[in-house]
Amino acid sequence: MIRIAGGEFAMGSTFYPEEGPVTQASVAPFELDRTPVTNAEFAAFVRATGYVTVAERVPDPADFPGADPDLLVAGSLVFVPTSGPVTLNDWRQWWRWTPGASWRHPYGPTSGVDDKGEHPVVQVAFEDANAYAEWTGKRLPTEAEWEFAARGGIDGAVYAWGDASDTPDRLLANHWQGAFPWKNTGANGWIGTSPVGTFEPNLFGLVDMTGNTWEWTADPWRPTHSAQQHCGCGPMGAGEHLQRVLKGGSHLCSPEYCLRYRPAARSAQDEDSAATHVGFRCARSI
Repeated sequence: MIRIAGGEFAMGSTFYPEEGPVTQASVAPFELDRTPVTNAEFAAFVRATGYVTVAERVPDPADFPGADPDLLVAGSLVFVPTSGPVTLNDWRQWWRWTPGASWRHPYGPTSGVDDKGEHPVVQVAFEDANAYAEWTGKRLPTEAEWEFAARGGIDGAVYAWGDASDTPDRLLANHWQGAFPWKNTGANGWIGTSPVGTFEPNLFGLVDMTGNTWEWTADPWRPTHSAQQHCGCGPMGAGEHLQRVLKGGSHLCSPEYCLRYRPAARSAQDEDSAATHVGFRCARSI
């Protein structure tokens, strides 16, 4: 873990509506994992505890009255590139509910992670991330902590490394290369997730704070920032909301569609939902 001294910073941006308004936030000193949690680390947790992730559990029919029993199977959301250019107004064109998809099989039963031990674990729901964090004696970071750490001391910058975008000759994050959602030439050769630390760390020494995978935070989702969120000392209303804040963007973020591999970027995610581009890292109070 890396010790973050804490302090005040300008949280948010005016880039997308949900990132505003820009407000002064304050976080206390804390520690944050240098990298996202990897497949190897999550596998060790599962071996030690026997934990079964949300995506691996068969849904309870009582929770889905009237549903076709044949559709109540374990699975998760998988990104599937389209066969060619499409309009970008309907995400259902490139996301598929896939039976058998889980952290062990991110893209369905025929996929695996045996050769991806150093890649960030994906297909983890909020409950799964919390369970791992508790097992390690840690917790999930708040949104304010996460953004403060991602900025690396460069207050107000667009990206984790500054204001200028990266270039094909010097990629600074794992994000989509090519025409979304059908043509991806790969970031430094990696289509999908990349091993943690493939790209340069920020000035705090943290890697993959933007790009590669979205990351769970402890905070419940609100459509805009509010002053109550910014104490940085703990999540507001934990357990009372069905959506949480994701931070950091992922390998699926494309400048032409979703330029969210930035510290201020944020997205809502249902607590019980996992996907091929969602992972996490842990924090610890000092």
